[in-house]
This record gives sequence, structure tokens and C-alpha cells, in this order.
Amino acid sequence: MQNNQTKGRKLWRGLLCGLLAAVLCAALLLAGCSSGPYVTGIVYTGSDGSQSVYTVQYSDGSTTSFTVENGKDGADLDIEEVYASYCERYGDIEFSEFLEKYLSVNAGDNSAVIQKTLQSAVTVYAEFCVTQSSGWPFGSTLKGLSQSIGSGVIYAIDDDSVYIVTNYHVVYNASANSDNGSNIGRKLVCYLYGSEGEPQQQYNQTDDLGYPVLDYGAQAITCEFVGGTSSNDLAVLRADKADVLAVNDSIEAASVADGYTVGQTAIAIGNTEAEGISVTRGIVSVERESITFSSGNTQDVLRIDTAIYSGNSGGGLFDLEGRLIGITNGGNQEDQNINYAIPIQVVRGSVDNILFHASDGDDLTNGLLTPTLGVSVISQNARYVYDAAAGAGKIYEDVSVAQVTSRSIAAGLGVQAGDMLRAFTVNGRTYEIARSYDIGDLRLTLRPGDVISFTVERDGEQIVTDTYTLTSDDFSVLS
Repeated sequence: MQNNQTKGRKLWRGLLCGLLAAVLCAALLLAGCSSGPYVTGIVYTGSDGSQSVYTVQYSDGSTTSFTVENGKDGADLDIEEVYASYCERYGDIEFSEFLEKYLSVNAGDNSAVIQKTLQSAVTVYAEFCVTQSSGWPFGSTLKGLSQSIGSGVIYAIDDDSVYIVTNYHVVYNASANSDNGSNIGRKLVCYLYGSEGEPQQQYNQTDDLGYPVLDYGAQAITCEFVGGTSSNDLAVLRADKADVLAVNDSIEAASVADGYTVGQTAIAIGNTEAEGISVTRGIVSVERESITFSSGNTQDVLRIDTAIYSGNSGGGLFDLEGRLIGITNGGNQEDQNINYAIPIQVVRGSVDNILFHASDGDDLTNGLLTPTLGVSVISQNARYVYDAAAGAGKIYEDVSVAQVTSRSIAAGLGVQAGDMLRAFTVNGRTYEIARSYDIGDLRLTLRPGDVISFTVERDGEQIVTDTYTLTSDDFSVLS
């Protein structure tokens, strides 16, 4: 964050030194006003030698031109003073956010961010044992291999391991036969960006079970399956850190964003058409929606118009600062501008959950485990609320309790049918419930020993329920 702020200051000092800064101060008076448009850009539009003309662009499409005589008024005012003035009027925000929302001047390309992000990009191969029809003689079969090819993101690195996130459907095959051992790939391999390879079949060679042998090459990195969830279409793989660094010692884990907004840039990095890692760019089209894929699996996803193709599954979706905002996992085959990704809240909650249970010392609690709260909800009165000062908006819903299961955690807390759920508190930290999916996202973060409670609205009164301490018996695997 500090690097981004420093670069931002240097850029603006170069573009807006001296007199222009005074112009900015005047223009910014509209930036945080809830009753008016805010500044989206300031563009130099000409000079006659003694005067410079700048056009200020506003969020409603209107513009204002300022003519400034060089070397006079405002020479002592710089961008930090403009930023401080804004914070005094409208509240504190990060300097980088201030620049992004209100003072972005044709930012140019973001190749440096993308180049850095490529350090966390991988391609993923999963190998499965399958039985194939030989065609002759009639009814006979052959032992063969099936491969699934996708993408992945380096999510975390510790002293010994590198953890990679991909889609569950990349490493799972319902048609794998019993020799495979499970429906997860019997062999999982990844390649780093810049070191991509392609397995080659070793002709006339078979393994001990009679299946063909593939040679993945010297730069292939063998991975193991840590855990996954088909419900959220996420899988976590582990590779030995030494093996990864032997191929490239400059790899990095992806930086993870707190969230995203509709309209922001969405950059997809993945193994497009299994031809190697490539980059595409678009925007976030829909913040969250429920989609039923051809597999029959229904998921909460974010929608993008960023182009993705076969092989992009499991790849990272990044914002303009190179922060991970999702994992791409599907698209509309009839319209390339409708594609989907798993939201970062689900990615972070699921992956951290899987990693926790993989290292908690209990072999019986592997995978993604969540508690059953015993409450079903309905959402009503959805509305979009725009904050002009922040330059962003959010959809809110009234999330009310439809039913409470008897003898459940929710029943023990005192939650009742008809209650409006306003907040959920975990270990003393309170989270607003603005959408129905907020509850599901929070469930992913819960662990045995956490103390929870709800804030509900009942008959117009806000009520904080009793607290409950979760035990391991409250948790079950989310398949």
C-alpha cells in the first residue's frame, strides 16, 4: 500500500504541480457532496504560452474548464493539502483510494501490476485412470488416462509448502475408475508462468497397473490434494517449496483484496485453451448472483465481461492493484461477455477453512467444515444505496428469519421466526448482515471455540441474543 501511495504522490506532483493544485482544491469541493457529481478526471487541454487550460470531468458526464496563469495563484498548494482538505470535509480515506476515486487522470497501462501478478499464476494438470472402449473386439475395454487442464493461483507460502488454489472441477472426475483410488486426480501437476510445459506420452510404456505413462518434464511441479469443496468449486493443492523454488525462486503468493465493486476493472489470468497463461481484461458486471451450471451445481458467483475460455478454470481474477478478487470458474457459451468467478469472500473463507482443518492435528476433520446454525432466511425489500462521498454504492436487503430448527444453535440463541437479522457477532467483532449471502460467507470463517451471537430486530426493537460457544460437534463437511 505504501508503494502505491508513494507512486501516486510522485505522479500527481508531476501532473498537478503549482497552480493546477489550486484548481483541484476548488474542483474537489463537489467531490464528496451528496447533492452533486464528483470529479472523475482532470485533463490538460491546451496552453497559449502564458495560460494553461484544464478540463475537469464529473461523474454525470459534465465538464468544467479552468484557465490558469502559470507562476501565480496557488503556487504553494500541493496534492497532500488537497487530500487533507478533502478528509476534513468528508472523512478519512486512504490516499490511494482518494486518487483512484476522484483524481484519476488517464492512468495509462497497468502492465507493471500484471507483470507482478504473473508471479502467482500457474497451470494445473490432473490425471485420472479411466476405462475406455476398444471398439474391437465388440465389448472389450482398455485402460486409459484422462486429463483435466486448468489454471491456479499461488495463495500462500510457508516455510516448507506452497499452497495453490484452483477449481474443484479441475481436479475432480466423476468417471474415474476404481484404480484411480478416488475421484481426485491420481497425479496433480502444476507449471509456473514462464515455465509452462506439456506432458508427453511415453509410447509402449505402462505403469504397474497397466495404464499409459506420461512424462511431464523437468519443470513440472508435483502437487498433492489438501482439500476441496464441490459446493464452492474450490480446491487447495500443496507443493514442496523446495521444488517450486528450484524452478523459479521469485514466485510470490497473490495479494488478496477485501472486496470489489461493480464497474471496477477485472483482469483474468489463466491457461486459456490450455495454450499457456494469458491475460484478459474487463469489468465486474454483477456483484453477486446465484447460477446453476451445466453440471447441476448452483453457486453464488460474481459476473464479469472479461473474456475467459476453456482452461481458464481456477485462474485468478485481479483488480487494478493486482489484488485477487475472485477465481474464474465458468461462462455462458452463447455469450462471451457473460462469465463468472467465485467471489473473494467465498475464496478466502473456503481456502482458509480448508488450510485450518488440514493442519489442526485431527485427521477426522479434513476438508471444508461449517456449523449448522439451524436458521433459514428470506430476503425482501432489496434496494441500491449510493454514497456520493465514497463514489460507490451497495445493495441492501431485509434478511428475515423464515424458520428456526428446534434444538438448533439459532434456537438456543433465542432467534425467532419473523426476526430481522441485522448483525452477526463472532468473538466480539460484529458484522453487518446486509445481504442473505453474508451469513453463508461468515459461516466459512467459523472455528470450534468461537463465541457467536445475533443482533435481530423484533417488533421495531434491536435485540442482541444470547451467546454460544461452538464445539467441534457442531461442524460438518461441506461437500
